[in-house]
Amino acid sequence: MFNYSMENKGFAEKQTKIVTPSGFVITEKPLKNGKTTSKRVDINVLKSKLQETESKEFKKNISIFSFLILALASLGIYLSF
Repeated sequence: MFNYSMENKGFAEKQTKIVTPSGFVITEKPLKNGKTTSKRVDINVLKSKLQETESKEFKKNISIFSFLILALASLGIYLSF
């Protein structure tokens, strides 16, 4: 009585076989003949940069903490009246 047919209307074409390229050419990098020199880093420079970033973070944390204490104190004074 009822004839139902299912169709894929969303796909324009049906592709059943996927072709992958098999002709890969592997290129080799030339060997480096030059000497490799390692750059040395001064430990004092690294320490000073670390101290600068830590001092900035410490100042930021102190300012946030002091603001929270001030807000808590003002809230306490407001609620006491």
